[in-house]
Amino acid sequence: MKHSKSGPTGPSQRQLRAGELMRHALVEILREEEINDPVLAGVSVTVTEIRMSPDLRHATVFVEPLGGDQLSGGHAADVVAGLNRHSKFLRGRLGHAIDMKFTPALKFLHDESFDEATRMNRLFEDPRVARDLQPHPPSDSWKDED
Repeated sequence: MKHSKSGPTGPSQRQLRAGELMRHALVEILREEEINDPVLAGVSVTVTEIRMSPDLRHATVFVEPLGGDQLSGGHAADVVAGLNRHSKFLRGRLGHAIDMKFTPALKFLHDESFDEATRMNRLFEDPRVARDLQPHPPSDSWKDED
């Protein structure tokens, strides 16, 4: 009996587990290690998610500078570029911190989900949208149909 796949599936349990293991280790490395880069000096970075490739050899690391893009002066792209410049150094440190057969290659990306959540909150606060979200009192119009 053949199993038919109905569209793309999400990451496997193995990918999720490896991603969480790496996220915890990378957070500790970024907290403890001093990276010699003027862009990264004094910047706290939140690692929000790590997505692993199916073969666990590549990892996409989603990061957000502390304070977000607005509070950090719009330099999130600079921080991500700095982390990508030092990805081999971080990969080396990660290899000592985790127990995996291969240490994945790291690719850092800015996590846009915080910006998207802020945009959605602004939409909900718009008076036109808020008006539509208010509950309407029950109507007795159904009684007049007879």
